[in-house]
Amino acid sequence: MQSMLEPFKDRYGKFIVAAILFICLLRLFFIGEMGMMPQDAYYSFYSDHLALSYFDHPPAIAYILRLFMTIFGRHVFVLKLADTVVTLLTIWCFYKLAFRFLDKEKVPTAIILLLSTFMVTILSLISTPDVPLMLFWTLSLLALHNAIFRGKKYYWLWSGICMGLTFDSKYTAVFLPAGLFLFLILSPAHRKQLLSPWLWIGAVLFVLTISPVIIWNVQHDFASFRFQSEERMSDPETSRINIFYFFGLIGHQAAILMPVLLTAFFILLYKTFKQYKLRIASVPAEELFLLCFFLPLFGGFILISFIYWIKLNWIMPAYITGIIWVTKFFNKKWLKAQVGFALVLHFALALEVIFYLVPVNSNDTWVGWKQLAQKVETVRSAYPNNFIFSADGYKTSAVLNFYMDEMVYSSNIIGQEGLQFDFVNNDLETLKGKNALFFRSDPRFKNVEKANDQPNYLLPYFDGVKELDPIIITDRNGKTIRKFLVYECMNYKPGKKLNN
Repeated sequence: MQSMLEPFKDRYGKFIVAAILFICLLRLFFIGEMGMMPQDAYYSFYSDHLALSYFDHPPAIAYILRLFMTIFGRHVFVLKLADTVVTLLTIWCFYKLAFRFLDKEKVPTAIILLLSTFMVTILSLISTPDVPLMLFWTLSLLALHNAIFRGKKYYWLWSGICMGLTFDSKYTAVFLPAGLFLFLILSPAHRKQLLSPWLWIGAVLFVLTISPVIIWNVQHDFASFRFQSEERMSDPETSRINIFYFFGLIGHQAAILMPVLLTAFFILLYKTFKQYKLRIASVPAEELFLLCFFLPLFGGFILISFIYWIKLNWIMPAYITGIIWVTKFFNKKWLKAQVGFALVLHFALALEVIFYLVPVNSNDTWVGWKQLAQKVETVRSAYPNNFIFSADGYKTSAVLNFYMDEMVYSSNIIGQEGLQFDFVNNDLETLKGKNALFFRSDPRFKNVEKANDQPNYLLPYFDGVKELDPIIITDRNGKTIRKFLVYECMNYKPGKKLNN
């Protein structure tokens, strides 16, 4: 290890190491300081209702959160601790993988590039299916490398299991077997392994490992598979080219990678294409391996971005092999710029988390949720027989479910899509005739008064709606930072019963 860090002992290297250590310390600080995100609460809701799979994602994140909360208790800190521990395991596996492709002097550069990204910060602090996805994706690549390049045939079995666990984390995992077969087809030296019985036994283990997800989908009319495929692409907007989607993708990928690293990817891709053109057989096998698990995901989503809004986390798995690949060509000047960008961004994030300098005009925020739950409890005490719901997709409902000791319903109460809420306690006939309390976030509020409006979308489901005093969320200095409108809804009339 000491010889590996030798290149970082000069003045330049000391800056790099000190900056990365500072960023890592900030991440540890954020575990205790950063409040709950709605995503944390939503996947905690998964874990409260364990199942073979779920409507919008497979189950791995639910079981990880359930394990940590069973051991350490039901706290926001524990959710973020789970994310951090799993992400640390991912970093360790990335370190082991980097040694398979890089000289030992280059491995620290790869680790620094990974640790400098905002991607690692997101994975460490926000509970999403990407947290286990990245771990099992990296483990799969380690197993595949052992099977393909080291001739350890039994690792085909481990690769099948690891790829299955990756799929049990998120459907993006389909790019793993796709990348594998692409590599075996394109690599003349390894093509014969397509006929290996070990590979196909691994494929059987892959199917067995993902069987819980398949069973759940069969039981629920393939609801999750349909939601993540045809329903996403059925939006009329997907038939039109929208250049702003592309620029949006470039913008948020520059944010999570840092502009230097993203630029390096594009430059290296251009140089690689210029060098090899279509002479695939000329690409060294290990470089081809890295590209087959990077380029389809990276390039594929870039192409789709011209007609569809790509979320910032969808490309993340590609960067495991992508960072290792680009490390070979990263010089000191670029690395210093990368770490400098990361240092500034993480320092700015620390100021935002602590002081909330820039208000977030949406529900995707970490402030005010616990205070909201406490004030909802106060309102609830005045209406003990009313059920509670919100209708912003899942966010407010999920947070209230985390903090409160009762079921808080979501948009499915008024016939809108409620994601996993459509599949939990969804016999809405049991609520027929009951009164309800409806809480609605007002993220762009102008004042702290009542809205004095009539939410017409509630009227088909209730005999009457009465606005109550809003809930006002304040910071430690008493400044108003969030507002929630509150309504009492009388005599619930459920619509069409949802499938379970």
